Amino acid sequence: MRLALVLIAALALAACGEKEQVVVYKQGKYQGKPDNRSWDNDPLPAEYRGGSWTKGDRSSWEESIKKRQLSQNEYRRIYQ
Repeated sequence: MRLALVLIAALALAACGEKEQVVVYKQGKYQGKPDNRSWDNDPLPAEYRGGSWTKGDRSSWEESIKKRQLSQNEYRRIYQ
């Protein structure tokens, strides 16, 4: 019985410990994932995209974004 109480007490104390969950910033070193440019990603499949862009082409990506924004604007979509 004492052994069980000692084990329960040990587990209860171990459960109270908390590890640091925040990444500590080290001066001059970026710890996160590097960002990619949006137009370097693969285009979405045809059923999900408003327009198509060519991978790596910024101007076609921007044109696709403009088309998508126009299609999401209810006033422009209805009255044009």
